[in-house]
Amino acid sequence: MGTKLPAAMTRLFRNMFVCKNCGQKMRSESLKVISKSITCRRCRKHNFRTVSLKKNK
Repeated sequence: MGTKLPAAMTRLFRNMFVCKNCGQKMRSESLKVISKSITCRRCRKHNFRTVSLKKNK
């Protein structure tokens, strides 16, 4: 497997957040997540975290 392209990584993970309660992935702006103006589609909560990338060894 080759190296990961920066353009592809940006396209996949930019503005992507994960619900801390149920794990639902959602794409939104950072300011909306910080101000808690968005809700999870599945559980209707406001707690989100960024997508963490696993580093290859």
